Amino acid sequence: MSAREVVMKINGTTGRVVGGATFDGSFGPGSYRVYTCVDFQSENAGYVVPTEYGAWSGDTPKKGTNENSFDISTGGQVGALLTFPRSSAGRSTSILARVGVSLISTKQACANAEAEIPHFDFEAVKKASRSQWNDILKRIRVDPVGVPRDSVELFYSSLYRTHIVPADYTGENPKWNSTEPYYDSFYCNWDTYRTLFPLMSLHDPESFAKIVRGMIDIQKHEGFLPECRSATVMQHIQGGSNGDPILAEFYVKFSDRAALLNVSSSDLYQALLADAENLPLDWELQGRQIKPWKLLISKLLGKEDDHRKYSRRASNFLNVWNPNVTVPGATEIRGMMQPRLSNGAFDYTDPRHCSIHDPDHSTCYLDSYVNTDGFYEGSPIVYSEYVPHDTAKLIELQGGNEKFISRLDFIFNQSYFEPTDEPSLQMPFMYHYANRPGLSTQRSRQVIAEFFNTSSNGLPGNDDSGAMGSYVAFLLAGLYPLPATNQILLSSPFFPQVSFRNPLFDTTTTIRSKGFVGNPPNGTGGNVFIKSVSVNGTPYKSNCYLDWDVFVAGSLIELTLTDNINVTCGEGAHALPPSLSTGGYD
Repeated sequence: MSAREVVMKINGTTGRVVGGATFDGSFGPGSYRVYTCVDFQSENAGYVVPTEYGAWSGDTPKKGTNENSFDISTGGQVGALLTFPRSSAGRSTSILARVGVSLISTKQACANAEAEIPHFDFEAVKKASRSQWNDILKRIRVDPVGVPRDSVELFYSSLYRTHIVPADYTGENPKWNSTEPYYDSFYCNWDTYRTLFPLMSLHDPESFAKIVRGMIDIQKHEGFLPECRSATVMQHIQGGSNGDPILAEFYVKFSDRAALLNVSSSDLYQALLADAENLPLDWELQGRQIKPWKLLISKLLGKEDDHRKYSRRASNFLNVWNPNVTVPGATEIRGMMQPRLSNGAFDYTDPRHCSIHDPDHSTCYLDSYVNTDGFYEGSPIVYSEYVPHDTAKLIELQGGNEKFISRLDFIFNQSYFEPTDEPSLQMPFMYHYANRPGLSTQRSRQVIAEFFNTSSNGLPGNDDSGAMGSYVAFLLAGLYPLPATNQILLSSPFFPQVSFRNPLFDTTTTIRSKGFVGNPPNGTGGNVFIKSVSVNGTPYKSNCYLDWDVFVAGSLIELTLTDNINVTCGEGAHALPPSLSTGGYD
């Protein structure tokens, strides 16, 4: 722990403990100060005076004096020690603690605790908390018939973890006064923009709107959208400005209801422009460059010049594609994203870099002074298979569908797919774009079977602030979102039926599997592949994705399943998922 400038006071009459300390940011150069306030009561006897009180500092206990308080200031950690009398004979002694926290003062910490828990009624607090969680979790319902209990528990525990952060710190911002919501713990956007916020769009748009308002307010006061932030502290940036697709996700889905949700369209767009066009003083903490997602919002707002500008900018990935690079030992894998120098010449990074096959065991972390090879937290092989807004163009660069599929197979078979790291997350669903959705269904189910379960080792790596939880929830629901677009990639759920209730639209959308007979334990084979899709009884245009309007209206989506893995996306011009170069987002 990095605690310093620690202060604490124990009131020997009331037993109240207040204090504060300064802490370093965990992924950045800043620091923050936090305050606490703790009160105690006996569960059976109510308020009781402590019989002893004191503190510990380091390994040394310090008993209280005859005075009615104990004050301590130290450069390191410190804790309170209190002893309370036993309850009367025959009754157990249970001490309840009520803890308040604030970024402003100990007085505010006490006020927060008293407002949230005015009475020491443990059962009432427990009941209220359960009610709040049930309200949010029941908006997505699954049919558990024929499904192992572990799969149901995995789904809801994953959904639960998506609602822990970003944390609502409204009223707790010590940096400026504002009537807007203040959300913190964006830790970090490059992990969460892919699946966390699209999941929020499906069932919790009101909270999403408040988060967006808070992000815009931060941009107004600090110049840029928050990228990685915790307890008011800017953290280091990696991978661009990923606050932008979060705002774009909101606006693409809810532009016609933005005013109803108190989100200013013009303020949102100005925040995106600031990230796109303004140069920060320290790009390692805020700002950065290109935002391909803004092309969608500029079109919605009628800003055609900006729409054309950002459409062109979104194709800049073509400038870093080197068609001549091959994978050592697998020369059939040709063409790779590579660093490019200011003179236009390509630099070279081994395609195996930052993977388990990296011969140099290179650093894969953000360090601009050491990591100069252009990649981190993902190998060139992974990044060369991931252009989510224009996969059709990527397939063309790689030589067509069969070569694209072979490269995906190579990534999975040679363990380049990294389930603990977000750059790999869309990989199981990428077969959709080559018209082989059955392979996507099987890969995504194999990912769940191999890496995720309800055991103590059931989460590879860490949850990355709900990124992994939302990912698992989507895979179990048979979906994968394309953030900041109107499309969601479609597979078959692990349940006979899954329903999404959206309180903003006052609608429920149900995905029902016809012919559901269960899930293969290892994710391979089974009667799980989609033969056809209907929406409200009418055959749908694609077996591979759903448009957002299906969820807005509230629909019954019926999937006819088969055991034939060679199913396709269907017939017609709109069967394949859209890409920028094919006009899919126009």
